[in-house]
Parts: sequence; structure tokens; C-alpha cells
Amino acid sequence: MRTLFLLMTALLFRTIASNGTLTVTILDLKNNQGRVSVALYNKEAAFPKSPDKAVKILFAPIRDKKSIVVFDSLPPGEYAISVYHDENNNGKMDTNFFGIPKEGVGASNDARGHLGPPHYKDAKFNFSGGIQTISIHIIYL
Repeated sequence: MRTLFLLMTALLFRTIASNGTLTVTILDLKNNQGRVSVALYNKEAAFPKSPDKAVKILFAPIRDKKSIVVFDSLPPGEYAISVYHDENNNGKMDTNFFGIPKEGVGASNDARGHLGPPHYKDAKFNFSGGIQTISIHIIYL
């Protein structure tokens, strides 16, 4: 019984120890209105148009035209991040008649779309656990 307990404890510790903290700094916001929505994805098919399939979505306030979110206990893996500046705080990215965002947008690796949103392959990055920080610059179309 003691051996089983030690094995279970070692497995739990290894799982907890391998998870890490990803800090995302969002820069170049044009004002301090509303909040920032930051969606973390680990699947190409979901990025960035299926927020319901994101691993996690965090909302953060804006101060001095920047925002910071922290994903705690994140397992190592491949991820991509999609961000939008929810200026009017309505919980969705507002677009015009053609589907072009009216609010600021951004993605990890500062990936930019061409006639549409950025591709997962351009926004993806590896998270190895531990502590990692990335920055994303917002653009307004």
C-alpha cells in the first residue's frame, strides 16, 4: 500500500511540476476602454474562429494602453493565442458588414492574416512548462 501511495505521489508531483505559467502582455492598445479577451488554443481547426473550442479564455482590464493575462498550471505543449480589444465590453468581437474587425486584434508571434484571420501555423509556439512570457501587439484594421 505504501508503494502505491509513493508512486501516486510521484506521478502527481511530476504532473504538477511539469505544468507552468504563461504570461501574455498585450501592447499597443489605442485606449483604456473596455477589456482584452485572450483565447488560448491547442488545435489548428479551432483557431481563431471557434472560441468555444479554446483551451481557456481570459479577460483582463487595460491600464496604460496595455494588458497582462496569466495562464497558470498550463501543461507543456503547442499553443496559439488570439486576442481582441473588447472596447465596448459587450463580450464579442465586433465586425463590419464584410466581417472585418472593428476592434483591435492580435495573435501570438504577432501573426497577421492576409484577407482573413491569421493561420495557426503562423501563430503557434511551444510552451515547455516553467515560466514563459510572450508579447502580442494589437492592430486596428
